[in-house]
Amino acid sequence: MHSTAIFILWTYTTLLVAGGAIGFIKAGSKASLIASIICAIPLALVAKGLLPWWVATAVLTALVVVFAKRFAKTRAWMPAGMLILLSSLTDVALLLFHFGVIKA
Repeated sequence: MHSTAIFILWTYTTLLVAGGAIGFIKAGSKASLIASIICAIPLALVAKGLLPWWVATAVLTALVVVFAKRFAKTRAWMPAGMLILLSSLTDVALLLFHFGVIKA
């Protein structure tokens, strides 16, 4: 995987876990913390080169679906709307790097 794509994936993974931690600290949501860690593990393994690139795409797509459902229910930008946007952008960036559209 391209070094910039790896950087993007690590950045997203870090933000995902930080968001789960914030959800736990502010709202006492153990589910947010656990879910963020569970989703971060395969993303980190992809970034380390231990899992194929498509695993990250699958996790990111699943997160978009989950947060789209949550956004449809709550209409709240934070965290659902922001995570739809961030997850989608990360997924598109990884796909563009993988298929050689971006050769930076």
